[in-house]
Amino acid sequence: MSPLMPPALQFLLVALAGWVNQCQRDVIDYLREENRVLREQLGPRRPRFTDDQRRRLAVKAKTLGRRVLRDVASIVTPDTLLAWHRRLIAKQYDGSTRRGPGRPPVAAEIRALIVQMAVANRGWGYTRIQGALANLRHDVSRGTIASVLREHGLDSAPERLKKTTWAEFLRTHWDVLAAADFFTVQVWTVRGLRRFAMLFVIDLATRRVEIAGIATAPDSAWMSQIGRNVTDVLDGCLRGKRYLIHDRDPLFTLDMMDTIALAGICVG
Repeated sequence: MSPLMPPALQFLLVALAGWVNQCQRDVIDYLREENRVLREQLGPRRPRFTDDQRRRLAVKAKTLGRRVLRDVASIVTPDTLLAWHRRLIAKQYDGSTRRGPGRPPVAAEIRALIVQMAVANRGWGYTRIQGALANLRHDVSRGTIASVLREHGLDSAPERLKKTTWAEFLRTHWDVLAAADFFTVQVWTVRGLRRFAMLFVIDLATRRVEIAGIATAPDSAWMSQIGRNVTDVLDGCLRGKRYLIHDRDPLFTLDMMDTIALAGICVG
């Protein structure tokens, strides 16, 4: 205090300061006791804080410092309070929320175009597709093209070249392909209504249909004979064919399939 201040005033100021300090200690003691009562009511349950509550406590805790917090803090440890403050500061300098998204997603039309190019041109790799897209004014990276193809179950160009689609197989072997199937008709005879099974063979290149056989009850022996007839080297309807397509009708017996296979025709 200033030496010019009267002693009576100095004594008054010291007394006032002591009284204020005592009041502050009494307030702090009350708040600490109040916190203890609240903790006793909570029991073993941990208090839940909102983000706003954490922020408010963290700001006040940083002002007091760790040393004072050890004596004052009761519902949250000093380490936790200071950790909240560090995250609060770090969040202020975090620019991730202000950053826009990365590379924009590829439009659905361009994705469909990538798949169409890969399917129609199995020899085109990622770079070739990228160039074709650039000619159409679409800037797409090779990585994006690879990702789109993987999402649609399409391999890279070398792997796609190893595989033959059903449509490509048909176009390549159209002239040596034939198909066989049954149809039935109901006919009135002197013995009444009877059902006939007719086996026909169609040349896929010319669409020519030939009836290979008609029977009321096709059996294994009859089907074996039909196999020999259609593969006859002189007038069999499968002359010059390499592949015969049929369904899973049980009438197509193994004996018949073996007979046709012996003539060099692949049956499937």
